Amino acid sequence: MRRSYAVITPARDEAANLPRLASCIASQTILPSTWTIVENGSSDTTLEIAHGLAAEHAWVNVLTIPGSQSADRGAPVVRALQAGIGALESAPDFVVNMDADISIASDYFERLLTEFAADSSLGIASGSLFELQRGSWRQRHVTGTTVVGAGRTYRWQCLQEILPFEERVGWDGIDEFKANARGWTTRAFEGVALHHHRREGERDGPIWRARWNQGHGAWYFGYRAWYLILRALWHARREPAALAMILGYAGAALRREPRSSDREVRTYLRHQQSWRQLRLRTLEATGRRRT
Repeated sequence: MRRSYAVITPARDEAANLPRLASCIASQTILPSTWTIVENGSSDTTLEIAHGLAAEHAWVNVLTIPGSQSADRGAPVVRALQAGIGALESAPDFVVNMDADISIASDYFERLLTEFAADSSLGIASGSLFELQRGSWRQRHVTGTTVVGAGRTYRWQCLQEILPFEERVGWDGIDEFKANARGWTTRAFEGVALHHHRREGERDGPIWRARWNQGHGAWYFGYRAWYLILRALWHARREPAALAMILGYAGAALRREPRSSDREVRTYLRHQQSWRQLRLRTLEATGRRRT
């Protein structure tokens, strides 16, 4: 039985990227039921390009909502995504959040939907992320049950259990923890590629700012302090700015900022970060994920 999926793309100043993503989606072996481009405060020709795509394809919709003063990866993106979900005329089998700076092969969704069909407990999934580094595409390995934030697919039933998304940086980690705590599995599949044409956090300004945000978010999630420190040191081998994660975490701790009130989610996360799980997390970080 063929499954339906709806794609939602929050788009702010994405005139350079939308045509490439549009070409990828139009070439899919299984087309989406709808692709909703949610324009939220662009200063370039994003809106004009989006309307042009809607005129070309009957399955493309354009939605405009107020933007923000900065390219925030948190609240504005969440508001755009939830506006897109709210605008759906009917419930699809799957909802896809896909950034405008992604490109995918023509069989991407066919392969991903096959994985969902094979596992009824699979709630959120993505392919594996590749970024351009020194002229070649390199995979960014993830650990545990992490799903690529720039392009993730939600089973509709799972989505209903984890909404609303939290309007903050790191929302795309909280939703996974919620899903896992409620019995859903989440996974990024090897061999199903997502090519990311902008480095993570690039729109946040300096790379240290993106890493600081990650540390700040880790405090809110309830990360174990020693795990956050090890994670920062691991990434700092190649990217010294990763040490800013420790500063973001420590700053939030010293200010006694609030943490997630979802105790079930925090318990699940801390189990994943236990000493017993450390060897597995290390294997995953080096690309030796168990299948």
